Amino acid sequence: MKDVTCALTIAGTDPSGGAGIQADLKTFQELKSYGMSIITSIVAQNTTGVQDIHHVPLSMIEAQLKSVFSDMPVHAFKTGMIANVDMMEIIYTHVQNKHIPFVIDPVMVATSGDTLISDEARDYLRDKLLPISTVVTPNLPETEYITGMKVDSIETMQQAAEMIVHDFGAGSALVKGGHLVGDDAIDYLYDGEKMHEFSAQRIDTINTHGTGCTYSAAITAYLSKGLSLLEAVQKGKVFVTKAIEHSLDIGAGSGPTNHWGIRL
Repeated sequence: MKDVTCALTIAGTDPSGGAGIQADLKTFQELKSYGMSIITSIVAQNTTGVQDIHHVPLSMIEAQLKSVFSDMPVHAFKTGMIANVDMMEIIYTHVQNKHIPFVIDPVMVATSGDTLISDEARDYLRDKLLPISTVVTPNLPETEYITGMKVDSIETMQQAAEMIVHDFGAGSALVKGGHLVGDDAIDYLYDGEKMHEFSAQRIDTINTHGTGCTYSAAITAYLSKGLSLLEAVQKGKVFVTKAIEHSLDIGAGSGPTNHWGIRL
């Protein structure tokens, strides 16, 4: 058997299975990277929105981090929903010197529009976690919060990606254009030197629950397998596009992306 690659997600849950920890683990599995998870918050949510959130005690978050890193190989990891500064400080302490690919999905607002983290936590993520990241993957609303600028065009997406790297210290920035109007869904990756464009035909569907989690998890899985960042984003874009193309029309709201869509 070939050497096993391992990917870790640090995030909140989604009992309906479309986003969060559940989406990350499904994506890791599809891409043949052994998935591990550290739960930050237990979230009661479904395709219609978020009904309740229970934060895991800080001591348990720290215990989970110690359990994984003391025993298991981690070839790449990502963060999703980290609700408050206390959680972020613990995570920062445990991951800042790991020297392995670190993907930040700066989860701030659910697809349904529900706010998931505090304003103070958003500031800490920008000021402390971005500088130790390999890549951060904000959508347009998240990009606007991080940069403080209006992002509503290709030009401002590129400007924002450069700002996130040069002004806030991220290793690279993948600004996702799913919220723009147009025939194509276009994302821009700025790696500190070059701007790269990734485009796919926009799919007419409301079933986009968990797209951000799925995209960032795919990038994490590919990085865990030793691919370059550019290759990981290219393949991640294909993975999430197929997941949206074959999305599942279940639930009363925005249905989930299909994590086995890449095989259809």
